[in-house]
Amino acid sequence: MSILIKGGRIIDPFRGVDEKGNVLIEKGKIKSFPKDTKKFERNDKVTVIDAKGKIVSPGFVDIHVHLREPGYEHKETIRTGCESAAAGGFTSIVCMPNTNPVNDNASVTEYIMLKARTEGIVNVFPIGAITKGEKGKTLSQIGEMYEAGCVAISDDGMPVMNSKVMRNAMEYVKAFDIPVISHCEDSNLSGNGVMHEGDTSTLLGLKGIPSAAEDIMVARDITLAELTGTRLHICHVSTAGSVRLVRDAKKRGVKVTAEATPHHFMLTEKAVAEYDTNAKMNPPLRTQKDVETVREGLADGTIDVIATDHAPHSEDEKKVEFDRAPFGIVGLETALPLSLKLVEEGVISLNDMISKLTSVPSGIVNIDTGTLSAGARADVLIFDPEARIKIDRHSFHSKSKNTPFHGWELKGSVLYTIVNGNVVYSA
Repeated sequence: MSILIKGGRIIDPFRGVDEKGNVLIEKGKIKSFPKDTKKFERNDKVTVIDAKGKIVSPGFVDIHVHLREPGYEHKETIRTGCESAAAGGFTSIVCMPNTNPVNDNASVTEYIMLKARTEGIVNVFPIGAITKGEKGKTLSQIGEMYEAGCVAISDDGMPVMNSKVMRNAMEYVKAFDIPVISHCEDSNLSGNGVMHEGDTSTLLGLKGIPSAAEDIMVARDITLAELTGTRLHICHVSTAGSVRLVRDAKKRGVKVTAEATPHHFMLTEKAVAEYDTNAKMNPPLRTQKDVETVREGLADGTIDVIATDHAPHSEDEKKVEFDRAPFGIVGLETALPLSLKLVEEGVISLNDMISKLTSVPSGIVNIDTGTLSAGARADVLIFDPEARIKIDRHSFHSKSKNTPFHGWELKGSVLYTIVNGNVVYSA
């Protein structure tokens, strides 16, 4: 299948390109950028997409997604998660290991990859667990998982409390040059907390999670990364303290990268005021000061990546008392308009936003995506940054609808998502 994308504004931060032009796709690859398109337009075998006034960028890459399969198919499946990703403009997603069974061995990795090949419509790259069963005690079969296709290791959602185990993991993965992706939380400090510890938690009578629970573990893991020389990626940074720690570590030359989620740079703890379980996530929504500092981190490059932490849960699971509801929200289909809000407010540039959603996350996990270079796989996103949309959870392609952004009016609409030269989503 050949596709000609005509007259769009091509933004490819990996190549430093921002210009009006055309993109020709052939046999699943970026073929060329023809100046004269007439011969292609006359060819019946070429599909022409008019992108005038629209942005043409590499397909987005999300390095923090929970697909739930195997084991929790009532929340999400690999198929529905991929459909949600495509609708959000993501052509590649990297899935966390907290499934049932946990992805802590090659057999589970191979199952995920088989399901992704047969039922998925976007590229799926698994992350293996750091420890067996994500119990924080014994290292998983990391080498075998790497050989089976895992691009990183993480016990996301279950912090590795034992520093010796974490050090051993960091030492071990150096042989494969894959990052350790860390959910930074001191579970002894966070305890049974369900939201940020502060005035709002006191007012609502809910148990709080202090910022220090995150800061302490960020400091520890940075220290271990500095000791071992291993590449460390910090998940979902939510506190001002964490931003400062990452910034200082980068200045010292520590191999650390970090991500922020749209909910952590758009919402504060006040979103919980009505006991809305769709505003319950871990790490929790923090203060206005934390939000401002996370935004500063995105602006100055301290925070490298925008990731969604797409965490689907069924409606029944969320329609309970706040204390009993699971942590997490869906995010794949709201990431573009929420990220564009940062651009609209002057926090980051459009090119920087696209970089944080394409080439930078690709580079962190060493996957061959995130660019429109000639010869690269044709993973392409076409979007309208000015189109006004209203977020409607009922229209989500995800199996779950748990979002605090329902009803928000924003700008930014995905028009086409192309994976390996095939249109997998069109508005």
